[in-house]
Amino acid sequence: MRATLEFLASFRLRLLFRGAFLLLALAVLTMAIVMLQEEKQRAYDTYQSSLAKTRAQIIARLHHPAGQLALLNPPTPGAAPLRPLVLPFAAIDFDDMNKAHHAVDMAGCLSHYPGGGRLCVGTGNTGWGGNFLYVVGSLVAPPLVAHRIGDEIFDTSTRLLVSLEARGQRQDFIAPFEPLPSGGRSGLRGRFTGYLPRAASDEGPANYKGAQPLKEFRGWVWQQGSCHEPAAEQARAAALAQRARLGARLLEGEDTESLPPLPDCTHQSFFSLRLPVELDAPGQPRSPWPPADLADFRVRIRILPPGPGPALFDSASPGATAPFALGDLAPLLQPGESLTLRRPHGNGPEPLIRLEGQDAREEAPAPWLMRLIRLLPVDRYDAPVELKEDIQTAGHTYQLVLRGDARSVHSSLGQVAGRVSWYVAGMLLAIGIAWLVIEIGLIRRIALLTRRTRGLSRSVHEEGSLEPYELDDLRGQDELGLLAGALSDLLRRIREDAERERLRALQEQEQWHAVGHEIMSPLQSLLVLHGQPDDPSHRYLHRMQQAIRVLYGSASPSEAIRHSTLQVQRVDISAFLHHVAENAETPGLVCVWGNAGDGGRLDPACPLPVRADEYSLEDVLAHLLNNAERYRRPGTPITLTLEAEPASVNLRLHNQGPAIAPELLDKIFEYGVSDPDLPESGPHRGQGLFVARTYLAKMGGSLRAENCADGVVFILGLQRAG
Repeated sequence: MRATLEFLASFRLRLLFRGAFLLLALAVLTMAIVMLQEEKQRAYDTYQSSLAKTRAQIIARLHHPAGQLALLNPPTPGAAPLRPLVLPFAAIDFDDMNKAHHAVDMAGCLSHYPGGGRLCVGTGNTGWGGNFLYVVGSLVAPPLVAHRIGDEIFDTSTRLLVSLEARGQRQDFIAPFEPLPSGGRSGLRGRFTGYLPRAASDEGPANYKGAQPLKEFRGWVWQQGSCHEPAAEQARAAALAQRARLGARLLEGEDTESLPPLPDCTHQSFFSLRLPVELDAPGQPRSPWPPADLADFRVRIRILPPGPGPALFDSASPGATAPFALGDLAPLLQPGESLTLRRPHGNGPEPLIRLEGQDAREEAPAPWLMRLIRLLPVDRYDAPVELKEDIQTAGHTYQLVLRGDARSVHSSLGQVAGRVSWYVAGMLLAIGIAWLVIEIGLIRRIALLTRRTRGLSRSVHEEGSLEPYELDDLRGQDELGLLAGALSDLLRRIREDAERERLRALQEQEQWHAVGHEIMSPLQSLLVLHGQPDDPSHRYLHRMQQAIRVLYGSASPSEAIRHSTLQVQRVDISAFLHHVAENAETPGLVCVWGNAGDGGRLDPACPLPVRADEYSLEDVLAHLLNNAERYRRPGTPITLTLEAEPASVNLRLHNQGPAIAPELLDKIFEYGVSDPDLPESGPHRGQGLFVARTYLAKMGGSLRAENCADGVVFILGLQRAG
């Protein structure tokens, strides 16, 4: 576990950088999603408010007289052919120009024609005013030409032609213009007197000799005195002023030229008619008015100039704009919304009209974006929204049902989210580029430096080599480059020091070779002089020769001791201890044969064989005795106690003196560890206990130290020989 944590700790900086960029990218995405959810909630609330405003706007339009007109005439009216409409009032005061045009303007029943013409054909919404159609309109025309009283030909004057088709029948009227006194007002005022038309003959135009005007046909016309075009009006005013000046000179008797003519111009003309409608055969009861099939009536109005020229106004001319109808409410509806109008107590299930909002032709958002928008939760989200309202008219009550679908918010929100997604993608791309730059420019170099440093550490501890690792390619002017440069310089210095150490070790090895060679020759000579085995010097010469063989050819003493080879054989430990006790130079040495495993006393004269190298074991005891002599209290004995076990023999060496620190009980057996506070003078290499444990380990034994009440005990464990 600790190794895993240390391994992960080496990636801490890289994980920090990458985690920071990952969190930054997640923060951008989270911000975009939260903003999208808030926009969805806001769009839903806005949609609810917009739907309520649309409902209020539709209701206001329908309560207006133009809306009432559309409700009373549910089929969408067209400008051509012209059909009469049921007006939202009982009758029109057609005798008064201002009242008539105010009524049709308020009702919104006027159809607009190219050239400035306007026309409305309608009837009252009750039968109290009689079976009449009202025609109110205006046009821009030259000065009207009046029909002279007694003239039997109508073609020489401005005249009005009316055609009415209904239930397979046709009624035609012709009405020439007859002027009336203007009463001091500017302009022209007159009437259209209605007659039944006659066919023209081969001899010429129709002759209306003896024709009687229709009593129920009533028509009025008013033409403004001013010109319709501003420029023409200015020219006419200038001509009138000139004629006024010339007229004054004529009164003074001066000889002046004739009066100039007035320039021709067009004038705005208004007219209103009341047309009688005869649909019932004689003797039949009168049918209700307005009739149920009024929408099937067709009316044509024409105003002709004198002579055979083209009509000044024709209701059948193309390009006319129809009045307001229920279908004109469709642009108020958004995609997914529907408007239904029906009579609550109607005879059939079919609605009066049903309108659908047109889908906007926009590019569809991405499917994944639409799925994301649908998954975002909002408060009070109800898919179908339905608003109802009752609309009162003069004769009926209509029910308005406005249905909206808040899911249409998805489409509009998807358009906005599609545009915003490019900004989010740009931010994520910028974060990715920044991460890539840092990854390549910094993190990769940190990873290389970490990998090489870890490999260098492993190589130093396991192989002791520094050659395969170089850091010069990571040098640079930034902080990491300076660090890599400093480490590269330090590594080069370490290589140089290692090379010097290797050369020094070679020199030491050569020195050991020379020393060993020079010492071995005199020892060989001494062995010849002391060749008898019972000679005490013979034993010490062999020990010196063995020590030189161990050290000869080695680079260092520690390596020599580790790689030395011992001759393990059968040794009588009892006789060996007798010999050590007799030849030891340590004063106060006491040998004790302790208790055996069965509780009896060991016999010093009884052989006790163990597996050991006699010379190496003697070196071990010499080092331990020297160490005990160094630390024992003056005058206290050093005790060697021999204890036998079934498979081993323990030799306990005890001295009275200071205890060893617990943390050093095992460390004192390492090479080079010594006590710097020793009272004696002279160098101490920390080699004796290391040699003792190493030799015992090669003989299959063990060595450990223990603190006791009055000093220290070293316990030597040896294997018993079979």
